[in-house]
Amino acid sequence: MSLLHVVVLAIVQGITEFLPISSSGHLVLTWEVFDALNMTGIEQAEADRLTLDIGVHVGTLAAVCLYAWREVGQMAGGVARLAVGRWTPGARLAALLVVGTLPLVIVGGLFKDDVTAHLRDTTIVAWATIGFGILLYIADRSTLTFRRIEHMTFGAGLLIGLAQVLALLPGTSRSGITMTAARFLGFERVEAARFSLLLAIPAILGAGSLAGYDLYKSGNMVLGTEAVVGAVLAFVVALISIVLMIGWLKRASFTPFVVYRILLGAGLLLWIYGGSAA
Repeated sequence: MSLLHVVVLAIVQGITEFLPISSSGHLVLTWEVFDALNMTGIEQAEADRLTLDIGVHVGTLAAVCLYAWREVGQMAGGVARLAVGRWTPGARLAALLVVGTLPLVIVGGLFKDDVTAHLRDTTIVAWATIGFGILLYIADRSTLTFRRIEHMTFGAGLLIGLAQVLALLPGTSRSGITMTAARFLGFERVEAARFSLLLAIPAILGAGSLAGYDLYKSGNMVLGTEAVVGAVLAFVVALISIVLMIGWLKRASFTPFVVYRILLGAGLLLWIYGGSAA
């Protein structure tokens, strides 16, 4: 794979991972464009493509850990104090992330191969992009905004975690569906985004660990070098995207993301069905 392909994938991943517009859906579309243009140098098995996709996810993991370093440090300290029987806010936040991640671990572990084989499809991405975009708009406009992460119960954390399972469907958006669930539960926009960012840490860490193990078994060091380059670039782009998104949500709504999703989904449907009619 050429450096150009890696750069494009890393930029796409960095921009879309934490915005509520679906990084997985955009990566599927990026590969579709590569294939449609018959670009040379990308002739890889689907498993290798997925490994490279997850490689750029690792770069975004580093970005969110750096951005949320206070919360990460608080959780690490809280978990350490559990060893001496002290229950702290940091330990509670870590426990919330565990509760919110378990549904994805269970369902993803059971159906990962089915998702990879059957759901990475442009039509699915288009409909999911529109449908879950509209759902985000409804949640954002119909919910009171008074709750913060400090107010989150374990029941609320579990509900957000169950919603996160829907992100296995490309086009849904992991960040989008978790923010949607948090908004329906009454959390402020920035707080919904903050919890979504924190939930990304175990989600991306788990996916990246599996991909790293597969990469080690394959012995494909060329792919490994490409993944490292992609991870570094995705880290920089993702960090910028996080800062801009949080800054926007402090003073405005999710509506621009919803409009983008609807326009993107509608454009894809026109391309898909228009092309079929032709």
